[in-house]
Amino acid sequence: MTNKLQSLVYNKFSDYFNLPVKRLYFCALKKMDMTGNKMVNELNARFRNSSPEEVIGYFLKDFDGKMAFGTSLGAEDQVLIKMIADIDPDTFIFTLDTGRLFTETYSLISKTMKTYPVTIHVFFPDAEKVEKMVNEFGINLFYDSVEKRELCCNIRKVEPSKRAFSGVDAWICGIRRNQSVSRYATQVVEWDEQKNIIKVNPVYRWTEEQVWEYITKYNIPYNPLHDNGYPSISCQPCTRAIKPGEDVRAGRWWWEESEKKECGLHNHHGE
Repeated sequence: MTNKLQSLVYNKFSDYFNLPVKRLYFCALKKMDMTGNKMVNELNARFRNSSPEEVIGYFLKDFDGKMAFGTSLGAEDQVLIKMIADIDPDTFIFTLDTGRLFTETYSLISKTMKTYPVTIHVFFPDAEKVEKMVNEFGINLFYDSVEKRELCCNIRKVEPSKRAFSGVDAWICGIRRNQSVSRYATQVVEWDEQKNIIKVNPVYRWTEEQVWEYITKYNIPYNPLHDNGYPSISCQPCTRAIKPGEDVRAGRWWWEESEKKECGLHNHHGE
């Protein structure tokens, strides 16, 4: 941080005096309505070759009380829950119940909280908005067009996630580069322009084999649907088992083109 910026921060944001310098800088960036790209570049340079545990440990400490982990209960997220539980089990962890999840997913939420000393906070979509959408476009509107599918994802996922992220400065996510073509440019640290917060991807370079080796090594609970050809799991109507040789996310919104397969939670700038 330059002397000029440091002086500006300390003069105008004295309410953050007790925060670590990086958090102080980040809070100033948010109040100044800056993008935070400089800070993200510095963090990427620092953690590019770090282990997931080192990345998680740094952010949980430096963003103490302002860090969240959003989990979909997928294999990667179960790995991260184990790591977070080992480092700081009081970390704010949340998941989104869209109302269309698999029974196995609900069971995994319960089993995970019995396995680790963590609490998974569940956020639901606005009932009135869901009712209006379904009554206007039908119960399975998402099959009709990309626009209607994105509307459904927005109401059931994106909007409740905004409540989950309230007061949060950074969030941990389990996405990996080789999950899909839309994620090949993922970095360990990114600036989430949609949420105006930092996004941290500790296992972004991991392969699927590494994920399952870790799960097996530490006997981590996982969704049994993974054993039946479902590498990526979300809402039941929008998820199918994949065929041999298919992309790991081919079963998500399988009726759409690969480059459009995002729900709005992980869109990168420029996509």
